[in-house]
Amino acid sequence: MNVIYMIGDGMALPQVYAAMLASHEKMTFSQFPYIGVVDTHSASNDITDSAAGGTALASDHKTKNGMVGMTPDFIPVKTVLEVLKEQGKETGIVVSCYVTHATPATFYAKVPKRKQYDDIAMQLAETENVNLIIGGGRKYFNQREDSLNLLEMMVDKYGWKVYDTLADIDETCKKYAVIANDDHMPPAAERGDFLPRAVKTALRTLDNAENGFFLMVEGSQIDFACHAQDSTWMMDEMLDFDYAVKVALDYAKEKGNTLVVVTADHETGGLTMPDPNGKYTNPVFNYSTRSHTCLPVMVYAYGPGAEQFTGWMQNRDLKAKILNACGFENIGDGLPEYDGPQIKAVKVNHDSYSIPK
Repeated sequence: MNVIYMIGDGMALPQVYAAMLASHEKMTFSQFPYIGVVDTHSASNDITDSAAGGTALASDHKTKNGMVGMTPDFIPVKTVLEVLKEQGKETGIVVSCYVTHATPATFYAKVPKRKQYDDIAMQLAETENVNLIIGGGRKYFNQREDSLNLLEMMVDKYGWKVYDTLADIDETCKKYAVIANDDHMPPAAERGDFLPRAVKTALRTLDNAENGFFLMVEGSQIDFACHAQDSTWMMDEMLDFDYAVKVALDYAKEKGNTLVVVTADHETGGLTMPDPNGKYTNPVFNYSTRSHTCLPVMVYAYGPGAEQFTGWMQNRDLKAKILNACGFENIGDGLPEYDGPQIKAVKVNHDSYSIPK
């Protein structure tokens, strides 16, 4: 049994449908037979950030905004990646941001503050839970405040092979990192098909895993584009992510025994598509904020166990559904749950927002 877990950062139904409108295409999302709705509030706020949202998606715990892989009282949580690794599956992470950024970090790291990038990089270097990781953020490995060169340590001490580009990979290697940029990867218009190519590469590497695999893929920069209220950038990122989703779905259809789950951590931008002239024609893209919103997001599922992903659910419910699909119904960590605030009227924050660094 394989699992491909895909997260469009900042992507709710408005972003998906905006891409359909602009591209005049149905998008791969329309091919999923099971669709549900996911509540995204965190343990501290009606509006989550990516750290709390990612932690809930990766584990079965809501936490406070800004926290990675921990409950609100700083107890480390066990993620779906870690559980499936313990059960003998190989694991991978593919993103278009830093590999130490909030969403990917929530699957392998435990820190109280999401911007502890040097600490997160060290935890990645030391982990035995990740077989492969692809993305950006090289500066947190070789331009560190402690002057350590983690890239060298990963090779010499922790058994990784480290590459700068996808083209260099020895795909027979069982543990590798492709850190392809000092910063985040460039926007989709500049990086080309890096994300879907990286997904294809990861799937080729993991394809022969004896006990199956778990692969997390993030379309990271949908969020960046919506923070910037840049519709062209957002469209490029949505189409790029859709291509990556197609790669995963095609793999699942060909190979069988593969669950594909596509969702998001939150909505970004408050995107609506009104006709400013009130004539019910010619919609425009309208952003109401440069931050996140409390809008629920969608979950799309295909493959064994996909029927579980329908109706209304909490973001923290997805881990259990994935484990159930894999036949591990009773695995949990026994930690207390934090439901967080109930949804209530919120004031939209129109303060300026910069892309997280």
